Amino acid sequence: MKTALMSRFVGVAPAGVAMLLASTCLTAGAARAAEASTDTVGPTAVGEVIVTATKRAENIQKVPMSITAIDARRLSELNVTNFQDYVKFVPTIQYETFAPSVTTIYMRGVADGGNGNHSGPLPSVGAYLDELPITTIGGTIDVHVYDLARVEVLPGPQGTLYGASSESGTLRLITNTPDTSHLYGALNAEGNWVDHGSEGYVVEGFVNVPVTDHIAVRLVAFDERDAGFIDNVLGERAFVEVSHGVPGPVDGIINNAGRVKSNFNPVETYGGRLAVKFDLGDNWTITPQVIAQDMRADGIFGFNPAIGDLKVNRFQPDSDHDRWVQAGLTINGKIGKYDLTYAGGYFKRWINSNSDYTDYSVAYDQASGYGSYWTDANGVPLSNPAQFIVGRDRFEKGSNELRLASPATDRFRFLVGLFQERQTHWIIQDYLIQGLGPQISVPGWPHTWWLTDQDRVDSDRAVFGEVSFDVTPRLTITAGARYYGFTNSLYGFFGFNDPAFSSTGTSHCIAGLQFRDAPCVDLNGVLKGTGETHKVNATYHLDDTKLVYFTYSTGYRPGGFNRNSQFGAYNTDNLSNYEIGWKTSWFDRSLVWNGAAYYEDWSNFQFAYLGTNSLTVVVNAPSARILGVESNVEWRATEHLTLAAAMAYNDAVLAQDFCTDAHGTVAACEGNFLRAPKGQQLPYTPKFNGNFTARYTFPFMGWNAHAQVAVAYQSSRLPAVFSVASDAFASDVANLGKMPGYATVDFSIGAEHDKSSVELFVKNAFDERGQINRYTPCTTSICAPGYPAGVGSDGTPYPATPPAVYVVPIQPLTIGIRLGQKF
Repeated sequence: MKTALMSRFVGVAPAGVAMLLASTCLTAGAARAAEASTDTVGPTAVGEVIVTATKRAENIQKVPMSITAIDARRLSELNVTNFQDYVKFVPTIQYETFAPSVTTIYMRGVADGGNGNHSGPLPSVGAYLDELPITTIGGTIDVHVYDLARVEVLPGPQGTLYGASSESGTLRLITNTPDTSHLYGALNAEGNWVDHGSEGYVVEGFVNVPVTDHIAVRLVAFDERDAGFIDNVLGERAFVEVSHGVPGPVDGIINNAGRVKSNFNPVETYGGRLAVKFDLGDNWTITPQVIAQDMRADGIFGFNPAIGDLKVNRFQPDSDHDRWVQAGLTINGKIGKYDLTYAGGYFKRWINSNSDYTDYSVAYDQASGYGSYWTDANGVPLSNPAQFIVGRDRFEKGSNELRLASPATDRFRFLVGLFQERQTHWIIQDYLIQGLGPQISVPGWPHTWWLTDQDRVDSDRAVFGEVSFDVTPRLTITAGARYYGFTNSLYGFFGFNDPAFSSTGTSHCIAGLQFRDAPCVDLNGVLKGTGETHKVNATYHLDDTKLVYFTYSTGYRPGGFNRNSQFGAYNTDNLSNYEIGWKTSWFDRSLVWNGAAYYEDWSNFQFAYLGTNSLTVVVNAPSARILGVESNVEWRATEHLTLAAAMAYNDAVLAQDFCTDAHGTVAACEGNFLRAPKGQQLPYTPKFNGNFTARYTFPFMGWNAHAQVAVAYQSSRLPAVFSVASDAFASDVANLGKMPGYATVDFSIGAEHDKSSVELFVKNAFDERGQINRYTPCTTSICAPGYPAGVGSDGTPYPATPPAVYVVPIQPLTIGIRLGQKF
């Protein structure tokens, strides 16, 4: 989840500048300014794209870094409405997902397969909506894709300009700004049908209104329904008190007859955006903007192969209500010849969720005899101690950035800035068992077996800058640095109300401290740190249409604090990147070929895993290294036929043996347990990921028609790091199973006439069941194996418990039609 790829994904330098430089004494800066006026290309030229990845507006072919930039037209051509739609055409991105907006993004194989826990590491990829960060520990939000100017993907460390959570790359979603030139808008309507599932739709539109010559308003709205395609089918589970592997009495057998439902995972999303642009004279622009989205999802998005294709057994409600709003203010102006930019904003996200945790309850009862703890007020074991989780997450993020840039045409140019960000996350995770006795429930929380009620605060501040100098008209040297400080904390309560579980909960209360409605405070950890990241780049222009570059860059992720005091703090991890790249265009810009080869060293990477009692633990693992190459080519073969392909190859492996002691703490391998060997592939990272697109345009009865085919492929991946089994530890990889490679094929055909358009599309045409995640709800050694049928000591027969391994698939075969009208 990397390089530019499809038609109009890349821009190309104009021809003729080399001749101009040969005949004049222009400086390199003046030569760049002259390029725009000497742009003569043929009728089959690939279109240009202007990007702002370097905090300046530049032709993508002139930016000496690997960038994917998918513009608005291409997003429409690929029938993109969400993250999973466009990411399959960006081979430098990998990701781990459980449901919409519960996604962790990786780039270039810098992936630890962490479980995304609210008390785990920050993401290693930064996500931005326009100028403002929207990265949260709860997963990258799935922004509805409409009225975007482009999607920019910047693989490799972006620590100089983008900071903490851009260790391995940055994803930027750039919206269209209000336009004072004229009144215009559009309305689209789509209907679709998902094989094995139900129907969906999308309605979306925007209007751009110039209020005066200096003020414009842009209003966007959308409503989307994604069809469900997972079936909740009839099933039974038994609660059996097991002691040393010997079944005791059967406390109860339950079924889910009241929750059986086909296509039980639909998603409803609606939202909008309001932006206003104020032009204050010729040099200053103020743009306030508000964006909001509301998503409601039912069911879950993984199926259980042991039960059937696209089928599960769920016994209690599963739902997710995810809302967010971002208010931002951007000010652009000039102080003399220098460009001044301020970008500030406030982001808030609310998530209310319900999760069935019956798999955990049944597995731990049959594996460890937990049923003896789950008793009523009289101490009698419950006949149905199935757990469910009521979650409430409240995120708030405030950020401010101020930067000053010299003219891009200067031979010596600079960009300097200040950045500040503070994000908070109030976390409620209430693990409920109906009928649980008050003697074991968390005080003040009836029927609560486990409670997380805590506040997480991550603060980041930095000063950054880059300088560039044109040594000659062809050679440019750039250097950059970012000096940062962070303060990350966890405060509140987590755990049981039972002395038998002495490592957490009420047995560890800190005297004199209180947090909201928690019974006490047993967690109060703070970690502070400072450091710097660096970047050095040398760019050589072979001519005005071809350049090569070398980059050394570094990125980082702040450390944090483990809830389990046994493990304490985990430290900052760092990524060093050595990259050689090229950007070229040929034959009057009808052929574009870009690419990069890189070596990345990921030292002391933060690794989150489930420890004792499925409690997330974060440790600094040994180092990993990534050797890779990414490339894209686009060829406009004729005025009617465009071909494009992109690929990424990543050999992302552990650079050392990964060993832990009996508690799961990273340790020297001698005398301890080998968990993963040196040379093992990192999780969620295919060795090869690529795609190909062919688009043909033709006239048809007065309309401009087109036909398109798009193919995407990725090789197999691992779902975890721990792959070696021992007497003390299981192999997570063996318990979960590999995710096999897969390919998808999309077809579309459509036409445009005047301001009307129609598009018929087929996604995943051959109904490939591609796997994008495999997971269990608890420690794999407990939940993954399953348990056979048997007879309790009281003579009651009980059914088998199937393995609780879930597979999150890509969306099945989808057929749709979209109508559009501009005005």
